[in-house]
Amino acid sequence: MFFSKALARPRTWEASPSEHRKWVEVFKACDEDNKGYLSREDFKVAVVMLFGYKPSKIEADSVMSSVNPNTSGLLLEEFLHIIRKKKEAQLYWNEIRHIFTAFDRHYRGYLTLEDFQKAFRQVAPKLPERTILEVFREVDQDSDGHVSFKDFEYAMQHGQKDVSFKDFEYAMQHGQKEA
Repeated sequence: MFFSKALARPRTWEASPSEHRKWVEVFKACDEDNKGYLSREDFKVAVVMLFGYKPSKIEADSVMSSVNPNTSGLLLEEFLHIIRKKKEAQLYWNEIRHIFTAFDRHYRGYLTLEDFQKAFRQVAPKLPERTILEVFREVDQDSDGHVSFKDFEYAMQHGQKDVSFKDFEYAMQHGQKEA
């Protein structure tokens, strides 16, 4: 893989005081009986309130399996940790989506070799065309001549560390659509 893990690195992100207060308020609102913890169902409601979707059985099972067996549910600190991680993941996904759309110049929902060439020419003008073609072919997981968002997301998350296109990554993170 030619992409580095620059965007796949773990993020350290802290909630603002107002966001932290909101999370605590949601915890308290979902802990209706003031038990001091959230049950599985309470947790699902909290996720709906904060993220707008109902967690899958697998997600709820995963969260509840991490609960201390000496407690009956998810304590506030555990809840805040999980919500912070979910927020980091959401921000990371949004960043990948932003980068993808910055290079989807024609709003097609996929990137072509031409889109890749243009992006690389802007940020790494001396990079050989052969290298650009190799990157494109590697990212185009299903070899259909298009890099879908799914292909792109996979490349950004699972790229190799050993090859670094720092200029390209910088441009991808700060790139803008052309008129």
